[in-house]
Amino acid sequence: MNSLLENLKQELVDFFGIGAWLDMFSKGDYTRLHTVDGILGAIGPLIPLLMVIEFANALISRRFANKHYKNNMLIYIFNRLVGRFISIGLVAFCIGYFSPYAILKTGNAWYWFIYSYVVWELSHFVYHYYGHKVRLFWCLHSTHHAPEHMNLTVGFAHFFLEAPYADFIRTTICMLLGVKPPVLFLVMFIDGTWGTFIHAGENLLKDGRLGPLRHIILTPSHHRVHHARNPTYMDTNFCNLLNIWDRIFKTHQYEELALPPEYGITRPIKNGNFWDVYFGEFVCLFRDVSQAPGIKNKLLYIIMPPGWSHDGNHKTARVVKREYLAGQKKAVK
Repeated sequence: MNSLLENLKQELVDFFGIGAWLDMFSKGDYTRLHTVDGILGAIGPLIPLLMVIEFANALISRRFANKHYKNNMLIYIFNRLVGRFISIGLVAFCIGYFSPYAILKTGNAWYWFIYSYVVWELSHFVYHYYGHKVRLFWCLHSTHHAPEHMNLTVGFAHFFLEAPYADFIRTTICMLLGVKPPVLFLVMFIDGTWGTFIHAGENLLKDGRLGPLRHIILTPSHHRVHHARNPTYMDTNFCNLLNIWDRIFKTHQYEELALPPEYGITRPIKNGNFWDVYFGEFVCLFRDVSQAPGIKNKLLYIIMPPGWSHDGNHKTARVVKREYLAGQKKAVK
């Protein structure tokens, strides 16, 4: 019983990110705040604190609904049980294996940090883009897009194998382009913190555009667009903080105030059902592969974009978006 309570206590400490503060309080030693690691540890409780504020605002405004949070937290707990160490091991492997093949060497000057962040955003764009464009990878990523309400807990809703897939791609690209491991970990921390914050919903930030910042970085408003199933918004805003690669590859999209985001995926799902949210896309893929004629078509269902079909009746995001925008132009005329 004591062991169970200790484990529960440690899980709460880890979730709220207060381990560094508890250690400093117990020792009465705050000198670690003079170091980068100490500052990063001290920032740990920021997102959980914002989550508590978001919960409180939802309760006070009577907009709180259990279904908006239940599955996201169940997914977080499930992932902690089944996959907490996989991603860490994969990052270490990629650093050790791919670092010797770096095509350039970076230094410690400030501009190399900017370079490293731009490279990280490229690697994030690549992972995220193919998470939407390859059916198998979409099965890993769809759990994150299934929630039909935006709030900070959506940042915890991922299939447990998505993080290893993402970190393999991101770490490999960063190592090959010369990003130093210590800088990579710092960038990961900054990007991870921001990546959780941009899931802030209307209960925390009514207007997520953040003023003029929306022209420079990806804001919660941009990420609300990314999570929307409106045809206009499909497959946009793949970056996390810097929007440079979305602009280069023409996937940048502002939120249109006259077009509120409709969250979720296009497949009808039982949103209150953990199993459908978590495994539903795998079930659909298995059904399509098993019914497809021939090995070639079975393979294509795995690697082609979601919505592709062997009979030519494609309903991929690109097709849906193109048809919708064409219809809008005709309506205007």
